[in-house]
Amino acid sequence: MQAALRRLGRTRWALRAPEVVPRPRCAGPGSVPALRCWSCGSPLPGAEGPPRFCPGCQALQPPDQRPDLFRLMDCDRSFRVDAQQLQRRFRSLQLAVHPDRFGQRPPKERHFSEQHSSLINKAYQTLLNPLNRGLYLLELHGVELAQETDYDADSVFLTEIMEINEKLAESENEDSLQEIETLIKAKQEELTKEVTAAFERGDLQEAKKLLAKMKYFANLEDKLKQKKIPS
Repeated sequence: MQAALRRLGRTRWALRAPEVVPRPRCAGPGSVPALRCWSCGSPLPGAEGPPRFCPGCQALQPPDQRPDLFRLMDCDRSFRVDAQQLQRRFRSLQLAVHPDRFGQRPPKERHFSEQHSSLINKAYQTLLNPLNRGLYLLELHGVELAQETDYDADSVFLTEIMEINEKLAESENEDSLQEIETLIKAKQEELTKEVTAAFERGDLQEAKKLLAKMKYFANLEDKLKQKKIPS
């Protein structure tokens, strides 16, 4: 009788379905590897934007390789920006990551601090300046940046640029330089308004042409600054 029970137990064990152990899934071609802290290995939040600190050890993490400067500076992706808000954001970010705060941290973290600080400076200068901001917006939209040599400007515009250049070359006193500076600023403000309107109606090609004109006036502004520097 006991022998029969032992045979029955062996039969039930043989019929039991084997336990299935799930295999680890391989990362697909579109998957993104989990971000982990370089210092302690803790998982990191994956969202782009402000500089990341490890939630476990509070170590500063490296900046994103291709950051969105608008997202970094907490701005809408638009040609219109609030200069005061941009400045507040700049100061807040620099306060958090400035290299002076990381003097006693490991060399790797000090290096990340310098990278973040440089990136924040670049973002601030890019978004604050209308020409740089417009060219960056074109880049984000995949529009090839306008080059002065590629720009088929109308003859009236080119004549105007040549005349201002000649006045600038001939100017020898402060009054004439001030007059040229006022003219350049007026032209830049006018073009900035036109570029704003072009972006807001989604006309990227028109924005590209207007930004090419703005580059001419930016070059004139640089020449003016050099002229005003005392020799």
